[in-house]
Order: sequence, then C-alpha cells, then structure tokens
Amino acid sequence: MAIGHVRYPTAGCSDIVNAQPHTIELAQGPIMAISSNGDLINYGELRSRLESDGVVFKSDNDAELIGRLIAMYHVRGGLNIEEAIAHAQVELKGAFSTLLMFRDKLYAFRDPHGFRPFVMGHLSHEGDGEPSSEGTVFASECCGFGIIGAKRLREVLPGEILRLEKGQPVVSVSHSPLRPRHCVFELIYFSRPDSINFGESVYQARERIGACLAAKDADLDNENLVVMPVPDSSNFVALGYAKAKKAEFGMGLLRNHYVGRTFIKPTQALRDEGVQQKFNPLPNFFPGKRVVLVDDSIVRGTSLRKIVAMIRKAGAKEIHLRIGSPKVIGPCFYGIDTPSREELIANRMSEAEILDYLGADSLTWLEVADFDGLFPGRRPDFCTACFDLDYIYPPEGFATKANAPSARD
Repeated sequence: MAIGHVRYPTAGCSDIVNAQPHTIELAQGPIMAISSNGDLINYGELRSRLESDGVVFKSDNDAELIGRLIAMYHVRGGLNIEEAIAHAQVELKGAFSTLLMFRDKLYAFRDPHGFRPFVMGHLSHEGDGEPSSEGTVFASECCGFGIIGAKRLREVLPGEILRLEKGQPVVSVSHSPLRPRHCVFELIYFSRPDSINFGESVYQARERIGACLAAKDADLDNENLVVMPVPDSSNFVALGYAKAKKAEFGMGLLRNHYVGRTFIKPTQALRDEGVQQKFNPLPNFFPGKRVVLVDDSIVRGTSLRKIVAMIRKAGAKEIHLRIGSPKVIGPCFYGIDTPSREELIANRMSEAEILDYLGADSLTWLEVADFDGLFPGRRPDFCTACFDLDYIYPPEGFATKANAPSARD
C-alpha cells in the first residue's frame, strides 16, 4: 500500500516540512503516515491544546495535526485506531479528505460535510505473462483514475471511515454525516471537467451554467457575435452559452499550458507576468467581431482586465463579459486559496466601477439564486460562502451572512 500528495498550499508556508505524507512517530516506532486535502478552521485551537499536552509538531500543516490528534486518542486515550479516527472526525471543523496508513491497514475518511471531493476506484491490471493484480485506489478526483486504468466506484461518503487490509473486502467502519456542504466552486472552476464530483458531471454542470447566462442575454443579438472562453476552465461554460444562444463558438485565445493558474500566484507582478505568458490572441480572429468573453469567475480582476485589453487591441468591436459564478465577496477557508476579502474586486468596487476598470462594454454574473435551477433540489447541499458569506464554520470575528444555519441543521 502507498499514499502520496501533490501540495497546493492554501495554509502554511511552501516549505519542505509541509510536504505530505507526514509520518507520525510514536513510542512504538513510525507506524502512522497521513495525507489530507482541505483546511481546518480550528487548527490553532487544536494545535495549542495538543502542544500543551506535550505534542511536538514538525510542520504547520493540517494533515500532521489530524494525524497527531488521532495518535493522541489512540496512544494516550486508549482508543483503538478506528475509534480514535471517529473521535477526531467530531472535533475537526472544516474540510478533510484523508488517507491514513496504520501498520498493515489503510483508512480513508472524510469530513462530515463533504466539502472536498474524495472518490474510490478499483484497479485491475494484467501484465505480460504476469498474474493479475487487483486493488482499491483513492483520489481527490476520479479523472486521476484513467491514467492508471482504474474504474470509479463511488465517493467516500461525508463522515465515512473506510478500512482496507490485504486480502479483505473494503469495510465501511462508520458513517456519521452532517448537513452536506459541497464546494460549488469545484464545479465552477477548480475541478477538471472530466471529473464527476458530488454526484455531478463537472462539464455538464458548466454547460448548464453557460446556458443560464445565455438566458439572461435575450436582448443581445447574434449578428457578427462570437462566444469564446478564457481557456481552459471556462471552455464548457462558453460552449453551453453558445449552444443555448445558437451563436458562433470560437477559440480566439490560445493558452500556454506550461503556465499554471495565475490567480493563486503570490504577487501581483507574477500574476501580471503570468497572464502575458499564458494567453495569446489568434491572428486575424478579432477584427470587427462582437465578442462574448466567458470567464469562470472574477477574483481580483487584474488578469481579466489585461485579457480584455489584449482582445480590444486585436481588433474586437465589442466585448461583453459573462462570468460563470456569482461575485466572489469572501475568501474560502476550506481548501481553496482565494485572496483576503480586501483584495476581492467585488468588495472594493461597484458594478459600474468594475465594468469601467475591466474596459468591457457589458458585464453579467451568475447569481446565487441561479443555483436553485442549476442544481434542482440540491441547492442546500452546496457551500456558496465565497459568494454569500454563509459560512458554516466562520473564523472567529469574520463577518458572515445574517442568520447563517447551524452546522447540524
């Protein structure tokens, strides 16, 4: 058995000590290793408590804290490892999709609200002349399974603990869910379109978002109009818009795939440089065209402003911005690295000021109310806190939406 992790630092410094998996060394030897995806709201509180009990930390990473909390309940509390995991699940507030290796067993468990995706698959492979080997695999997204020839089985359920051991079937040790709070931004932007997360096809969800935006544009005629995405995260939103509006779909911007996501780069200078390296207009594509430019979200607005200027300079006659998410007015505290509230353009400017800053001819966002139609009957299952401040676990002192529901509603 093996576990691994690709670090995307949303909390803690980008230092080797925060690289996962973490090994938890106990008196019996290093018998525990852990990897986790997500962020905890009560990290500081729990760490202070553990440190006061003599626990020594090597990192400032959530996964290590989860492992040491479980170890504390197991070693000092006298609980067996499964009871220790269940006890920790109750105390941890926030997002965690976690794999824990304990001696000859592997445990997969998830936070009770299911903030982040977590999927289980089955691997069956026959080599040349070798006997077949079979196994169970886990990933943050099922799109990773195709690379190794695995088949998606199901999600690890919110609040579930699964046990794996050699020669035995997978056992669901316990399942203690709370009200679902799946991150809707996974479906809007963060997940790959070939994934199925929270029971939703990501690319189909994005096409529905595009169609919803198109329905708001009944008065925008199709004459000399081209619908195009800011690639790649907006491709299916733009495609859904174009299909619904029966308008031309075009790829007028070419993306350099060797440049990463610019909104998470640490400085504005690096973000600006990233935009210049990331996109290039297609020669002779824009002159005289009316462009519906579709993007997944507006965070700071600096990248989109440069893209609009680039398209205008390339000859576009009109530029109409259509955004596949509501206004981002709050940071994410559950595992996506969004800026502080003060940096978010929707908090600093009015709609007219944003339009003027971006340099476009018109601007339309998705609305939070649109999620009712996009996910019929499932709207309450999704966390939309970055759009409406409805945080189920807000940090202390953070202003939130009035009358936010209880975590156990």
